[in-house]
Amino acid sequence: MKALHRMLFRDLARMRGQALAISLVVACGVASFVSMRSMYHSLLHAQSEYYDTYRFADVFAHLKRAPDEIAGRIGEIEGVAAVQTRIVQDVVLDVPGLLEPATGRLVSVPEHRVPMLNDLFLRSGRYLDSGKTDEVLASEAFVEANGLKIGDRIAAVMNGRWKQLRIVGIALSPEFVYAVRGGAAILPDNRRFGILWMSHNAMAAVFDMEGAFNDVALRLSRGGAEADVIVRLDRLLGRYGGLGSFGRYEQVSNRFLSDEIQQNRVSSAIVPAIFLTLAGFLLQISLTRLVSIQRSQIALLKSLGYSSQRVGFHYLSLALLLVFGGVLLGTAVGLYTGASFTAVYQEFYRFPALVFQASAGTVLIGILLTVTAASLGALDAVRRAVGLPPAEAMKPAPPAPFRAGLVEKLRLQRVLSLAARMVWRSVTRRPSRAALSIFAVACATAVLVIGWFFYDSFDAISRLQFDTLQRDDLTVSLNSPRDSRALHELSHLPGVMRVEAYREVPVRLRNQYRSRRAALLGLPPETQLRRLVDVNERPVELPENGLALSKKLAEILGASPGDRITVEVLEGARPVREVNLTMVVDEPLGLGAYMNMTALNGLMQEGYTLSGAHLQVDSSKLSRLYQLLKQTPLVSGVAIREVTVRSFREILARSFEMGTNILIVFACIIAVGTIYNSSRIALSERSNEMASLRVLGFTQGELRGILLGEQTFLTMAGVPLGCLLGYAMCALLSRWLETDLYRLPLVVSQATYARSALVVLGAAGLSAILVSRRLRRLDLLAVLKARE
Repeated sequence: MKALHRMLFRDLARMRGQALAISLVVACGVASFVSMRSMYHSLLHAQSEYYDTYRFADVFAHLKRAPDEIAGRIGEIEGVAAVQTRIVQDVVLDVPGLLEPATGRLVSVPEHRVPMLNDLFLRSGRYLDSGKTDEVLASEAFVEANGLKIGDRIAAVMNGRWKQLRIVGIALSPEFVYAVRGGAAILPDNRRFGILWMSHNAMAAVFDMEGAFNDVALRLSRGGAEADVIVRLDRLLGRYGGLGSFGRYEQVSNRFLSDEIQQNRVSSAIVPAIFLTLAGFLLQISLTRLVSIQRSQIALLKSLGYSSQRVGFHYLSLALLLVFGGVLLGTAVGLYTGASFTAVYQEFYRFPALVFQASAGTVLIGILLTVTAASLGALDAVRRAVGLPPAEAMKPAPPAPFRAGLVEKLRLQRVLSLAARMVWRSVTRRPSRAALSIFAVACATAVLVIGWFFYDSFDAISRLQFDTLQRDDLTVSLNSPRDSRALHELSHLPGVMRVEAYREVPVRLRNQYRSRRAALLGLPPETQLRRLVDVNERPVELPENGLALSKKLAEILGASPGDRITVEVLEGARPVREVNLTMVVDEPLGLGAYMNMTALNGLMQEGYTLSGAHLQVDSSKLSRLYQLLKQTPLVSGVAIREVTVRSFREILARSFEMGTNILIVFACIIAVGTIYNSSRIALSERSNEMASLRVLGFTQGELRGILLGEQTFLTMAGVPLGCLLGYAMCALLSRWLETDLYRLPLVVSQATYARSALVVLGAAGLSAILVSRRLRRLDLLAVLKARE
C-alpha cells in the first residue's frame, strides 16, 4: 500500500466520529433524492401508461339530455378522433353495514365489452351480462372501504325508485384514479362515495334516457386544438343543456394526480439540496481543519517529491471517501422509503399497477450531486494544501493576530470571566468559520420547522374550513333545482333544528381574456351554517348584489374588487351578465364563487329556487334521519360534516405522517451531526490549549466551559436564525406547493418553534457529552510534546 493510501485511511480512522456525522448527513440527502425523485418518475410513468392503455379522454362535457344522433355531429368537429356518449347520474346508496347514506356515481357502459374511452380494468369478477338490469361493476376503493365482495348487494334510489344492485366485478378507470365527488370535496371518502358502472340500456330505462345521453367524452386527434374543440362542442350542446366542456386540466381526478406529481418534482429538488449543502459545509470545515493540523506532513510530502496536485488529490480522495458510506446508506434507505411511499400512494391513487421504479439514472444523478457537493466542500482545503510552499509549511502556523475587540473597547473584560473572554475571542478570531457553524445549526433548525409546519398548516385548514366556514351538520344535495316546497320538506325531517337553502349554478367566469369554469354558490342573507371569511379569518356577509370570489380564483382571473366579471350561466336559460366583483374571500380549499341567493335567483331569471340545503340536526335523531334520507327520491347526495372532518384528519395523517416524520428524523440527524462535528473540530484545534490550561491548574469543569461555551454560543445564535430561515422556507413552500384545489396556509405555531429549538439544543447536549468524554481522555504529555 502506498504511503498516501496509508495516510488516507489513518486520517479516516482518526476522524471516525466526524466521518460518521458527515456520512449520515450525506445519507439523508441521497435518501431524500432517490426516494422523492424515483416516486416522481414512478407516478409519472404510471399515469402516462394508464392513460394511454385505457384511452383516457381529452375533453369532457355534462349536459341535461341530448339525442344519440348528436354523437355523429360531435364526431364531425375538427380535431375530434373518438366520441364516447354515456349516462352519468349521482344516486343515494344504502350500503350494508354503513349507517350514513352514501353517494354512488352511476356511469353507463356498453352492453357488451368493447374498447372505449375511459376503459375499465377489471381487478376481479366479470363484465356485465347483457339483459341483466341489476348488475354493476364497483370501484375498487369503494368495495375495499366497505368490506364488500363480489355477489353483495347494495340498494339505490334511482329516479325515485328503490332498486337493489348486485356487484359482479371490481373495476378501475383512468377517469377515477383519484375518486372524489367534486365541488368542495378534495379528499376521497371511499366509504361514502363510490363509482358504479351499469349497462347503458339499464340506466336509460331507469332514468328515462332511451336514445339519449347526458355526458360525453372525447379523444382528440394528433394536433387537435383543445380550445377550438371546446368552443364548438359548447356551441353544439348549448341547446341540450350543456354545462360547459372542459379539458383534462380541469378534470378532477387528473388535476389531483398531476398536482401531486408536480409537488413531488418540486420537493425532490428542494429537500436534497438542503442536506447536500450542509454536507458540503461540514466537509469544508473538517478538511480545512485537517490541512491546518497537517502542515508539517504536507511540507514533508512535497519535499519528498510528491507534487502539489498529488497532495491535493489526496485530500479530495479523503472527501470522497467520507461521503462514500453515506451514498451507499442513503441509496438503500431511499429505495426502502420510496417503496413504502408507493404503498401509501396506492391508497389514494388507484392504478392497475403502481410499481416503485428506481432507475439507475436516478441513483447515478444522486451520486453525481453528492460528489459535486463533496468536491465543492473540499475545494478550499485542497486549494490550501496545493498552495502551501514546503518551506512555509515546515514552520508552525503563525498565531492569530490579537487586537482589541468589542469586549476590550467597551471595557467589559472586568465584568466577564476569563472563560467567557476566551470563548468570545475564539469566535471573533475565525468569523467565517463561526458564520458557517451558525448557518449549519440554522439549517438544521429550519428543516425541523419545515417538518412540523405541515402539521400546523393542515390543522389550520381543518379549523378554518370545518369550524369557521362549514358549521352545518349535514349538506343535502337535490337531484334537480326545486322550489320552496323542498325546503319545507327538509325542515320537517326528524331532528332538523335549522335549515338554510343554497343555490348552486355551473358558470363560466370571464375577466378580459381569462376565464374559468366554477360552481357559483348562492347563499341566503345572514347565513350561519355556511359562512365566508376575509383574509383575517373574520366572518363577512355577502352583499345584496355583486360577486364574491375566493382569493385563488380571483388570482386566476386576474380580478380585484371593483372589476366587472362576465358570468356565463351554463344551465337553464343560460343568461350572460356582467356582475361587479365586490369581495375577495380567503379560503384554503377549492375555487369558490358566491352571490346572495336572492340575487342569483334573479340572475337566473327564476323564482325562489334551491339546489340543496345545509342542516343543523339533533344528534340523538341522526339514525332515523339517515334512514329517511336514504329513501328520499329528491335527494342525490348527503355530506356529513363530522364524517368529513374525521376523514380529512385520518387521510392527512396517513398521507403526510410518514413523509413528515422521515423529514424530522433527517433533521435530527443533521442537528446532531452538525453540532458534534463542530465540537470535535474545536477540540482538535484547541487540544494543546486545553492541555496547557489543565497543567496550569484549570479544572475539567472549567475546560469544558471554555470548550463547550463556544459551541453553546454558536448553537444559541443559530437557533433563532434557523427559526427565521424556516419561516422563510415555509413561505416559499406554501407558494410552490399551492394548487387550484388547496392552499397551505402559512401558519407556524409557537409549539413548532419550541420543538425545533429543543431538538437542536438536545443535539447540542448530546454532542457536549460525547466531546466531554474525549476531553477527559486527553493525553496531556502527548499534546504538550507536539511541535508548535
